[in-house]
Amino acid sequence: MGKNFDLKKGELIRHVNKAATAIADGFIIVIPLEHSYAFVCDAFRADTVRAMHVLRGDPLFTAAQVMVGSIKTTEGIIREITPEIKGLMKEFWPGMVSLNLRPQRGLNWDLGDDNELDRVSVRIPRAKFAKALAAQTGPLAIASAARFGMAPPKSLKDISVSDSDVALTFDNGTLRKGPLSTVIEADETGVRVLRIGAVSLDDIQTIVPGATGE
Repeated sequence: MGKNFDLKKGELIRHVNKAATAIADGFIIVIPLEHSYAFVCDAFRADTVRAMHVLRGDPLFTAAQVMVGSIKTTEGIIREITPEIKGLMKEFWPGMVSLNLRPQRGLNWDLGDDNELDRVSVRIPRAKFAKALAAQTGPLAIASAARFGMAPPKSLKDISVSDSDVALTFDNGTLRKGPLSTVIEADETGVRVLRIGAVSLDDIQTIVPGATGE
């Protein structure tokens, strides 16, 4: 893999600046999230997003998730934020909740679905480095640093890519085990929980009483 930086050494801002520069230059990097490592790149560079999907062996028309650093940034890429959606963001972000929402029309990106799904999965991570990076760069395309269908990697040694595949890796050691993110789909028709993970349906219903589970 590319040049490695130990996040347990040195200043956070220096690591963030190195990562942000690589992303601005059109590269894929590896970063730690809460419970796994992920590939990350600029969400608005379709060629780099495509390369990330190829690296993972994703099926055609697989859409990458989008990581952002603030609710304000989300408001710039989502065309419909209902009071219920805003309530979920305020309660569960940063954290392990992914919201599948309708993107703004005309965004100059292709997350892998050729802009056909009219949905984007977005979240603000709690992981300190990831959140700081997204706050500096703007929206990032992100996917597990594992081949499609394989378990999310807990350490860099679990990732099998060549030196030329990623520009930089950021090491936070072996990450602790934890639940997957809860996935929620929301629009003007209501709030539907597609996957229960770190946040329960009961917790969601305290914010949106009408939310339904799958």
